[in-house]
Amino acid sequence: MADDGAVTVYSGSAITDAKKKPFSIKAGMAQMLRGGAILEVSTVEQAKIAEAAGACSIVVSEQVRRGGIKRMPDLSLVKDIKRAVSIPVMAQVRVGHFVEAQILESIEIDYVDESEVLGFADEINYINKHNFRSPFVCGCKNLGEALRRVREGAAMIRIQGDLYGSGNIVETVKNVRSVMGDARVLNSMDEDEVFAFSKKLAAPYDLVAQTKQMGRLPVVQFASGGIVTPADAALMMQLGCDGVFVGSEIFECSDPFKKVRGIVQAVRHYNDPHVLVESSCGLEDAMAGINLSDDRIEQFGQGED
Repeated sequence: MADDGAVTVYSGSAITDAKKKPFSIKAGMAQMLRGGAILEVSTVEQAKIAEAAGACSIVVSEQVRRGGIKRMPDLSLVKDIKRAVSIPVMAQVRVGHFVEAQILESIEIDYVDESEVLGFADEINYINKHNFRSPFVCGCKNLGEALRRVREGAAMIRIQGDLYGSGNIVETVKNVRSVMGDARVLNSMDEDEVFAFSKKLAAPYDLVAQTKQMGRLPVVQFASGGIVTPADAALMMQLGCDGVFVGSEIFECSDPFKKVRGIVQAVRHYNDPHVLVESSCGLEDAMAGINLSDDRIEQFGQGED
């Protein structure tokens, strides 16, 4: 991908000078997180636990509230967390809300997560991420969506599963297998077939061709949603992900440090059964509260007709 391609601007003036930090640099910054676990936090205490347990980064999100629209987190919380930890800090913005991204960049956030978990500000137009110095993280459920986000300037892709913090990993596995499976199919295609496949994916041809050449997405690919045990994290890594996002529900247990530490170790040593056994031992009490609610279980049961 060209580093200094055409960049559209808002209100007739560029928000930032994109040439100061071209896409290759932002993608390289995202590569630094490869092989790690990123923890979603909503308090300073949770951020400190995540850092102490070995998380490679944290993503600040608004505390869960009943009803209403989830938005960009409170800036005072973001600043407090940035002062409290030394690892990179991400913060979430609503899809299409480029002003929230401008605000976060002005306080020197390390990464911006354009998150579909929050309320959408624009259901059609995503943020033009080339206009920003900060690397962006974006979610996807399939290969075409991932490559469209990369074209918009995403330096990291988050393959998204469950959005409700239920601890159910089935959607994440399905979407990870979809992205990886399409990449393998593409890799085995004849050059002449790539044009039609890019049209089927509704993705830019040059990025589809690059994915074919590399055999994978051209940027770092993490998994997110339903990852609450070391085994879940190792599964995502063995399926081909570069790391995992872990939701804030992980802190709703008796010993969150032990739980987070186990997941971090599982990500780092996902092919070592001895480490996985050690990471998974003694977590029964730590798992308290991280289970599907009764209504979710009933919902899945109704689908067995």
